[in-house]
Amino acid sequence: MKIPSNLKYTGDHEWVQVHDDGVTAKIGITDFAQSELGDIVFVELEPEGQSFEIGEVFGSVEAVKAVSELFLPVTATITRHNPGLEAEPEMVNNDPYGDGWMIEISLSDPSEIDNLLSADDYANHVK
Repeated sequence: MKIPSNLKYTGDHEWVQVHDDGVTAKIGITDFAQSELGDIVFVELEPEGQSFEIGEVFGSVEAVKAVSELFLPVTATITRHNPGLEAEPEMVNNDPYGDGWMIEISLSDPSEIDNLLSADDYANHVK
């Protein structure tokens, strides 16, 4: 199971990659999450431009085994969806930390990133 050290994580198995500007980020699900779900067949995301508080649902992932909600780990506004997921949702299985990203966001409070798990903390969480 891959857990890149340059990302932040949630106990709900999402990852966050903050961009160099410190106020935008990408979000996706972890390698652990995609392996538990199995073959992903559909990704549904809330509209671009919509704002969310920490813990609110920003979409769902439908897999052969189950449907799982996606929870926003920070207060933010969705600025962009991954355009490839509609045609190829399996990108989440094949490359969860790369081509399988789900949304880009604009952070309302960048300091909230400090409350997320480090790679080591996440690794201990999924043991």
